[in-house]
Formats: sequence, C-alpha cells, structure tokens
Amino acid sequence: MTLTGSQGLSFEVDDSLRGIMTFGWLEADGVSHATLPAEFAAERDAIAAKLLERYGSRSVLDIPGVAEARAMFHRLGVDPTKTRPSSEALLRRALQAKPLPEIDAVVDVCNLASLEHQFPLGLYDRAFVTGGVFARVGREGEGYDGIRKSRVNLSGRPLLADDGGAFGAPTSDSARTQVTERTSALLLVVFGPADRSGEQLSGMLARTAELLTKYCGATIRIVRTIQ
Repeated sequence: MTLTGSQGLSFEVDDSLRGIMTFGWLEADGVSHATLPAEFAAERDAIAAKLLERYGSRSVLDIPGVAEARAMFHRLGVDPTKTRPSSEALLRRALQAKPLPEIDAVVDVCNLASLEHQFPLGLYDRAFVTGGVFARVGREGEGYDGIRKSRVNLSGRPLLADDGGAFGAPTSDSARTQVTERTSALLLVVFGPADRSGEQLSGMLARTAELLTKYCGATIRIVRTIQ
C-alpha cells in the first residue's frame, strides 16, 4: 500500500510487516521550541504520578500496551528485554519515580503522549526526509548513527527509510533526521502493534496533535492511521 501526504510525501509498507505493525502518521508545521510552561510540567508530573499509583505494584506486562508492543518485537525477531520499545522505556522511568527526560519542547510533549498511550513513536525533521518513506525490515549490515549513540544496528529490525537510507525505528532514531531547535516542519510516525485497535492508535494521534498544538503552537497538516 502506498499513501501520499502533503507535498508529495508518500508512505509505503512492506508486506513483511503486514499483520504485525500498523502505523500512525502526523505532519505539522510551525512548531515552536520555546521553553515549555509550568502548566506542561504540572500535567506531565500528574500523569506520571497517576501511572505510578495505578501500576507501581504490578508487573510491567500487566500494563495496557506493553505486552502488545513486546509481542510485536518478538514477531520481528527482536528481543524486547534487550532493545526496549521507546514507550516502555519511558514507562519504566515513571514507575521508578524518575523524572522524564527533558530534551526539547517538541520531543518532550510527544514523549508524554507516548507514555500515556504506550505506543512507540519516531520524531523527524521533515526537511531532512527525502523522497518517499518506506517501512520495512532492515537488511544485513544496515544501520545508522543514532541520536546521542554510536551506530544503531537495524539488521532484521523494523525501520523507516527514505531516498537517503534508513532514518527511523521504534527504538532509536537517526542523527540525520533528528529534531532540533531549528526544526519547523515535523514528521511523526507511531509504530502500532497490530494487536491494538485502530481506535487506540487514533486516540494516540489525537492526543499528540492536541499537545503539539497547545504547547508548541503547531499547525497540524495531516493525521492518519495506516492499517
């Protein structure tokens, strides 16, 4: 399946991922990286505290969304105990009463949506995504320079690629398309386990759009789910 977004950006999913993954797609313009207000910090901390109160004494696998994300990784041949979905990594911090990372206003608000809904997501500077986007499994030896990391191995793992090669994954994104304070046009991709409903994925996208609009002044151009 090939879908076309704004300004000709297309998204194609390889057959190898069908029945395992679904995707959420969001494009936004005019995002601001200004310091987030105290209101955001209060909302973030309240959500983290609520999760700790509700799930702090339970196994992580009992929390909605975690088991499904892990099952998705297993079906793709990735050990989720060694390479965790990014959403679960955020959840573990909350359940250990550790503060969520403060990286950038846009990244921080999207991390909050990922924490709440337990969907891994990737954030990319739209200006550095070249040509169409293709979701597939990594080839032998494939990888990229990660954000604040050395080379990320993507062999046999789900990834996003454009004309310049691989640039995103549900674990760690590339430095090439990294969101920085200079990013004004944003591409966000949610990596959804097929075991979770389209309604849950749509809820995640709606919440992300709400936070980006409220706290980052974003103009949302496209929001869609790809089943």
